[in-house]
Formats: sequence, structure tokens, C-alpha cells
Amino acid sequence: MLRLLKINNIALIDDLEIEFGEGLNLLTGETGSGKSIIIDGLGALSGERISADLIKQGENTARIEGVFSLELTPETAEIFDEAGVDIEDDEIIVRRELSASGKNRIFINDRLVTQGFLKRVGHLFADISGQGEQAMLYDARSHLAMLDAAADVEAELAATAEAFRVWAGIRRELDELNEDESAKLRSLDILRFEIDEIERVGVRIGEEEELEGEKLRAVNSEKLAIASDELANVLYDSDLSTITTLDRASRRLSELAEFDGEFKDFEEGVATARAVIEELAATARRFRSTLEIAPGRLDEIETRLAELSRLKRKYGNSIELVLEHLNASRAKLDSIEMAGQREKELSEKLAAAETEYQKHAAKLSKKRVAGAAKFTSAVEKELGFVALEKAAFEVRFVAREGFSAEGNERAEFYFSANPGEAVRPLAKVASGGEVSRLMLVLRTVSGGKETQRTAVFDEIDIGIGGRVAEAVGRRLQKLAATQQVLCVTHQPQIASLADHHFVVEKSTTSNRTRLAVRELNNAERIDEVARMLAGRDITDAARENAKAMLAAAK
Repeated sequence: MLRLLKINNIALIDDLEIEFGEGLNLLTGETGSGKSIIIDGLGALSGERISADLIKQGENTARIEGVFSLELTPETAEIFDEAGVDIEDDEIIVRRELSASGKNRIFINDRLVTQGFLKRVGHLFADISGQGEQAMLYDARSHLAMLDAAADVEAELAATAEAFRVWAGIRRELDELNEDESAKLRSLDILRFEIDEIERVGVRIGEEEELEGEKLRAVNSEKLAIASDELANVLYDSDLSTITTLDRASRRLSELAEFDGEFKDFEEGVATARAVIEELAATARRFRSTLEIAPGRLDEIETRLAELSRLKRKYGNSIELVLEHLNASRAKLDSIEMAGQREKELSEKLAAAETEYQKHAAKLSKKRVAGAAKFTSAVEKELGFVALEKAAFEVRFVAREGFSAEGNERAEFYFSANPGEAVRPLAKVASGGEVSRLMLVLRTVSGGKETQRTAVFDEIDIGIGGRVAEAVGRRLQKLAATQQVLCVTHQPQIASLADHHFVVEKSTTSNRTRLAVRELNNAERIDEVARMLAGRDITDAARENAKAMLAAAK
């Protein structure tokens, strides 16, 4: 729903701010007052291109801004999320900034977006009828959604979409399995080579660290031998070793302990120290014995480390990743070699999924066909009330190629406004009041259930008046009970039915023409409807007639 529209420095507008409400919002004003500028501004917020030529004379920049309330579905929310647009409390603010230099910018909730993105999401905000390619009605893809809303096929459509999702998943897996045979053979050769290469080297976790340690000792063996020999000698093997000195100290400690108990407390500590020194000396001797390296061992270590390094460069940055690659390759090899059995299983599943899809799609088609008949009958009945009683309307189905989440068929509306003329696709029917009225009828029949968008009607009352204009107004009023409607009208019968009535006025001051829009109160509405009835010279009779029309509209 459009809550607020702001326009700055566009055409005849200085600063304009309009608060729209729920229900039927009508714009009236004398011919040439600039009502179309409001619709053009809303079209720009829906993704239509806008020229810098519309910038007010003497100004360098212009801005159009709209505040919309929109309950997002998970699918539409994902579209905004992907673009980085944050939406809070279902409020969307679209702003277009124009400059005379041609640098135009578009923002949604203060996030800079592209023209293409706004075009993609703009249909969520407003559906503008009466402006050629802007009208949703000219897009045959929207016809099926409108028909489905009227035919109440939500359950059947959901079941068909789910059956299609299952079928498509199996089809995709089967297609991957049945990839080009030569590619499959190449994959087998590569997998077998890689598995053989890794298995032949025989890697294991921790080996690389062990080899690096052994290499380090081998390279420094002479220095380490001297150090370990000297350590063992100092601790245990020489006449002046630490152990000899400690034994002498231990004997003296025992003598002193016999005379003074204070020394006895240290005997255990000295014994512990002697045990530590003995263990350290033994460790030094053992380490010394490992420093004896066989001839050629260092070359073996270098060769082995080079093999491991080569595998890491090819299959991962660590031995763990190399082993993960090995396991993954084995699994893929098994999968390919067992593809025959898997292909048979998937083919059976696919056949079952096709049957399930066709079952639900057939139910959907049957309900659509029945719904289309009722929809067509209701549309034809309504056409008579909007001065299109001689028009013809048809719903035609076209079979889809292959399966679809939307079922087995497409729908397209065909229309002819004049007797004797063959019905044609709506995309080939001239725009104007006739198509706008048809759009109103379609909206009314479908109950406005298919969209939260603001329905915008321009040129809807061309060539009608009196009773027909009132009928058009009543249908606008009916539609406005389920969704917001914005309409430009020249007919008092329609204007009298407004929930919110706005007048568009032009004024000239100091040779500058300006455009303004204001919402009318009850007294002002009487005068405006009277003007629409009688012209500029409002008579008492016209004013009384306007009062009666407004009273009857309640």
C-alpha cells in the first residue's frame, strides 16, 4: 500500500507531499491540471525510466519518494536480502534522485540499487493500468496468477510445485550421473591415478614431523654428540662428576643428621636429586646412541620429505588434507563404478516422481479449466456494467513444454472490444480506457486476492458517463474493499465514491506556474463534485446534486 508520495522539482511541482489512505483514493482536477504527473511519479517508483527533462526549469536536481507498506513473503524477502536492503516493520521507502547532468540514483531504504533491481521489484508496489507497457495486464505471465487467484487453486498449486521440486531433484541427480561418457572415463582415469599416487607413497599423519626431527638431528649430529657426551661425563662418568660430588655430600649429610635432626629433613631431597641426575645421564647416553646415522639415511629422508611435499602441493596444504582427498577420491570412484546400479534406482524413482507430478498437475489443470469457465462468465457479466457489453473475453490455455512448478499449462487472456472483431491477445490490444476498464473488471472478479499492490487506474473513464460511470465507480469501490486503489477520474459519479478525495490544482504567480495537491474535506468535496457536474460556474442545482451523490455513496 502506498502511504506517502513526495515529489520535488518535477515539471510544475515545487514540493509536493500526499498522504494516501486505505480504500479508494481519487484524483480530480481540471483538464491540464497535471494529474498525470502524479501517476508518472508513481510509475518511476515502480521501475519505469524517467527523463531528466522533467526536472523543473531553473533547477538542477529533483526527487521522487514513496513510502510503501508491504508484507513480504519469504521469496520476496530473499530478493531484498540479496541486494542488501534492510526492511523493518514491512516499510519500504523508494527514492529516485535526478540531476540535470544525467546522474540519477535510486535508493530503497537508503540502500543504493540499480534501475534493473527496481524494475525487478517495482511490480510489488503498484500496478498501473492505462499506461501501455506498464500495465500488468499486458504481461501474459501474470494472467495465470490472476486466474489461479479467482479459481482458488492454492492447495493444488502447492502440491504440484512440491511434486515438481522432488522430480527436478531426481532429474538433476540422474543427469549428473549420465554425464558425457568420455568425461566419465576421463574422471575414472584421473581418480585411479591420484589414488594410486597417494597410496604408493603411503603417507601417514605425523610422519612428516618425525622425518623433520630426524633430519634436524642428522644435520647437527656432530654438535649434538659432543653436547650429549659432555653432559653424561659431567653428570656421571668423570672423577669429578656431579654424581660423585653429590654422593660425598650425602655421606656428610648423614653424619650431621645423627647429631642434628634439622639435617635429616634434607636427606630425601638429596636422594631425589641423585635419581634425577642418574636419569638425565642415562637419557644423554641414549640420545647419543641415536645419533649414529647409517650412510645414505639423510638422502632417504630428503627424498621422502620431497615426496610428501609434492603430494601436499597437489592435493592439500597438509598430510591431513592429502588423506581427505584420498578418501574423497575413493568414494567418488566407488560412486562412478556403482553408477549403473544407482542409475537404475534413480530411473525408477524418476518414473514414480513423474507419475506423482502428473497426478497433481492433472488435478490442477482440471480445476483451472473449471475455474476459467466461471471466471470468463463473471468477466463477461461485469463487462456490461462498464460500457463494454459488446466486448468478448476468453481464457486460452497453452500446454507447456516439460514440467513446471506452475503445472502443465500457461494461460493468456484474449479480448475484443467491438462486435465482429476476433479476440486477440491483450498484449496486442490498444491501450486506453477500454483496457483500463477490463483491468478493473478482472480485478473485481478475482477479488484483488492476487496482490498487495496499489491498483492504479488512469484513463479509466474515457468515453463513458452517467450510469456507466457510476457502475465503474461502484466496481472501483468494491475492489478498494480488498486493496488500495488510486484512480484519476473526470467523472463526478466516480469522484463521489472516494474514501480519500484529492484535487490537483495549477496556479500562476509572478509568471511561474505551480502545481499543488490537497485532500478535500466534506464541504470542499461538494464544490469539487459540483464543478465536475456543471463546470467552472457552479450553480445551486449542481451543488444540491453533488450533495445527493455524496450522500448516496455512503
